[in-house]
Amino acid sequence: MTQPTPIRRDHRPRLLDAFCCQGGAAKGYADAGFDVTGVDLNPQPRYPFTFHRADAVEYIRAHGAEFDFIHASPPCQHDSDCQRIQGRTHPDLIAPTRAALESTGRPWVIENVGGARPKLVRPVLLCGPMLGVRTYRHRYFETGGGFTLPQPPHPAHTVPQAKMGRPVPPGHYGQYVGNFSGVQAARQVMGVPWMNRDGIRECIPPAYTRWIGAAWLGQAQEVAA
Repeated sequence: MTQPTPIRRDHRPRLLDAFCCQGGAAKGYADAGFDVTGVDLNPQPRYPFTFHRADAVEYIRAHGAEFDFIHASPPCQHDSDCQRIQGRTHPDLIAPTRAALESTGRPWVIENVGGARPKLVRPVLLCGPMLGVRTYRHRYFETGGGFTLPQPPHPAHTVPQAKMGRPVPPGHYGQYVGNFSGVQAARQVMGVPWMNRDGIRECIPPAYTRWIGAAWLGQAQEVAA
């Protein structure tokens, strides 16, 4: 098994953010202490860090080994409830992404939605209240390349949640998916003030990846010690 890559202490560790969209994951890793580079097939003018427009799987295979850590968020539409209801079809990129990541010899994370859970290997669940985010946004994270994550305790969902697409009543958590209302409130709750609605409805709250990045940095420092 590939072991965690030791941190070189003369630089910020480099992170590749594959399928980066508008950069929710990127912001969390940057806050944790990474130098972040994003790659996406589509233009991402709102992405707040270095960006390359390219096929993410091909970019991982060609350049992944140049980075200290790789995060990949293959498009979730294939496994989302909304897309199944609407009868739309989308490519399933989880397996090709995993194969590309494994070819790099680097530690990595694959993130996706609950519908993709059966395809992920021993994923860790993150939910907003685990990390101080005031929305229930379940995301699953498979790790590899020698990197592992503990499963945090999952607190009960005691705060009521607004219905999908509806305004958020007082005392409720918002459900920021689809054509939701209240973009400014969503920006504040999720911690993504630079995003528009399209970015928010697909993004990972930066708090999630800040926690993941800090976990890897801690493990890598132990290896280097």
